[in-house]
Formats: sequence, C-alpha cells, structure tokens
Amino acid sequence: MKSILIPIEDHGIVEPQLQAALQLGRLFDSYIEGIAITPDYPVVLPVDIAIGVPSPITPENRLEMARACRERFEAFMTTQQIARASAGLPGLSSGWRQDGLMEDAFLGAYGRVFDLVVVGRPDGSNGQTRLSTVEAALFETGRPVLVAPPNAPRTFAETAVIAWNRSTETARAVLGSMPLLKQARRIVVLELDDWGVPGPSGSELARHLRMHDLPAEAITAPDPSNKPGETILSEAVSLGCDLLVKGAYTQSRLRQMFFGGATSHILSNATVPVLMAH
Repeated sequence: MKSILIPIEDHGIVEPQLQAALQLGRLFDSYIEGIAITPDYPVVLPVDIAIGVPSPITPENRLEMARACRERFEAFMTTQQIARASAGLPGLSSGWRQDGLMEDAFLGAYGRVFDLVVVGRPDGSNGQTRLSTVEAALFETGRPVLVAPPNAPRTFAETAVIAWNRSTETARAVLGSMPLLKQARRIVVLELDDWGVPGPSGSELARHLRMHDLPAEAITAPDPSNKPGETILSEAVSLGCDLLVKGAYTQSRLRQMFFGGATSHILSNATVPVLMAH
C-alpha cells in the first residue's frame, strides 16, 4: 500500500481520516495524497437569491474551499513532521492534488491509480464524510476503501476480523487487505449462522490464508436477531478487533436503503477501521 488517497471537504471532520492514513503510511512507507472534494454542484455565476433561486458554488467559492482543504491537510502533515513528496525519493511522504475543487465523480476515477482510498465514517452526522463520497470510492475506483472510525485505535491491524459471507465482494475485500493481513498477529474469519450467499466456507478461507503463512482461524457466531451488521460489530469488539474486513453492498444499494443491511449498519456505526471493497 504505497499510495493512499484522502478526499477532504473544507467543512468536514477530517482528522480521523488523516490519522488512519498516517497509521497506514507508517506501516508501508506510503505516499499520502490529499484532494479537495465537494458534492456534484454546478459551476455557475452568482444568482439573485432574493427571487428564490438556490445559491450555487461560484468559481471564487470553489477556489476558497479548495484552499481551505489544502491548508488543513498540509497543517496536519507538518504537525506530524511528514515530508513533502520529492520525485524519485521513496519513503513516507505527502502531497496535494492541485487541480482545485473536485466532485465525487472525479474521486471515483482518480482513485484508480492509488492502492487505497481512506474516507471517514459516513454516519449522517454534521461534518462527517458524505455517503456519496464513500460510494464513489467503493463503486468506481476498483480499489479497496478504508473507513476510518471517529477515534483512532491504539493499535492497527494486529487482530483482523474478516466478515465472511462467501460473496464476490468479500473475496475482493480479502484480496485488497492482504498487505494488512500480513501485518496481523491474529486473523479471525467470522461467519454468522444463516447469513451470506452460497460459496466456500470460512474454514476454507482460513485454510487458504494459512497457505500464505497467515495466522488464520475460523469461527461461526449465532445471529438470533437476524441483524448481521450489529452482530458483526459486537463480535469484532469482543475479539479485540482493530481491523474489520468486509465486502460492501452484497445486496443492492436500493434494497439496503429500504430494508437495511450489514454494509449500511457497519458504515454508520463502526468504531474500528473497516476495509471494504465492492
């Protein structure tokens, strides 16, 4: 994980993202790049709000918002004594994407040339990462996405829990997490009773991971309330998890919107770093 991308909004709570990215960066001597992001607002000239037309983001506003994002990113990196990237020099470093304020759609495309995208927890509260930003990263980059919890954990990726539902999405998440799993002291493949799709068992996944010399074991937990998201988070905490690996949106986003789902619950409530892929 040599290259990490962080989307930042000027009004958002970005410190958890920055802390998580730095924890990763220190593990892998990574390059960490920030980018100023915004919802997909149109770029238009100012309008007369007195006649009831919503005020847009003007070109001047966009420049100011991008500047504020960059200042927050660079101030954090300076405080942490992280060097600015220099061409041809390896090691932990940071840099800034200087093309102004970008929309979620740009993030989805630009993230394809990074190893990982780090976002905040999109729990709907004021200042937190928007769900549309997380979904752009998950659905469009083709890369794993790390969802940072509100508070940085004391340890990172020492005890990894894989929420295994046998899906293609979770298989991709496991593949994307392999550099981190190689850092782990313990890996637990967690299955729930009567949850998931047809496919290989957790024991078979654990066997595959042990072939890579990874300390993997498999367990199955009951889910009497049929609330897999809640059960996964509860089991993760009880296992001392400091990295949860899960496939994102095995069910469709529309179905999750109306009926709920494990992905939606975990995105809104996780207190540990969660690595996801779709």
